[in-house]
Amino acid sequence: MSFNPLAPIEKNDKDLYTYVEQGKTMALEAGALGRMEKLLIAMALDAAHGAANGVKSLALQAMEAGASREQVMEALRVAAYISGVGSVYTAAAGLQDVLE
Repeated sequence: MSFNPLAPIEKNDKDLYTYVEQGKTMALEAGALGRMEKLLIAMALDAAHGAANGVKSLALQAMEAGASREQVMEALRVAAYISGVGSVYTAAAGLQDVLE
């Protein structure tokens, strides 16, 4: 991602920024699940929470980590099943420039 959405936080509260970045590193580093799988989970959660920009960013990161279009879509099927059709509309908005 070329734009850092946390830039205002980084500029104004280095400790909070560091806290968030450390959490992201811990959550997304490869372990029992690979980084790609964790990014797909995060993308599905963002879809469920209405965060279209997060869907886009995480889908791109997952694809850079090796995810196929089919894997992205399957992760979104899980979000749709658990969280409803609203997650599909959020995902569609986030993926317009990614999967078209």
